[in-house]
Amino acid sequence: MGPVEYLVVTFPGSRFADAIAPVLADAVSSEAVRILDLTFARTAQDGALEHVGLSELDPEGAVAFEKPADSGVRAPDLTRTGALAGLPAGSCAALILWEDLWSVPLTHAVRAAGGRLVAHERVPVDGEDDVITLLERLAALREKGELTDAEFAAQKTRILAD
Repeated sequence: MGPVEYLVVTFPGSRFADAIAPVLADAVSSEAVRILDLTFARTAQDGALEHVGLSELDPEGAVAFEKPADSGVRAPDLTRTGALAGLPAGSCAALILWEDLWSVPLTHAVRAAGGRLVAHERVPVDGEDDVITLLERLAALREKGELTDAEFAAQKTRILAD
């Protein structure tokens, strides 16, 4: 199995079908990735998160997704992630859990050559903070008294889980 990653994206209304689904479908059809889980949620008028089905956000079926047999990998519950706090009413979110397939042949070649994978790290892109920077900012907020110890612990757990 190749490396497994997930991301959570938010978008207004039903923009998944016209903007996001075609790109995800291309990644799957090119065999760069295999989707292991794909879940959606929408924010109701009262702010509550509710699960939404793929067919509602992708009525044309651009993303042909059938959950694979047990891969042994579990995605977090989208409606319970702290990432969606404050999502405006009517907005949607998607959690996409995928396996990077492009790296599987490379891994086999490395092993066949007697090598082994010794490190794999996601490098932050411009505008994206690394974990250390986020933890330092969080600690500074706690030191200023802007976060309680409990709030600090909860946010630290969230950052480390991402």
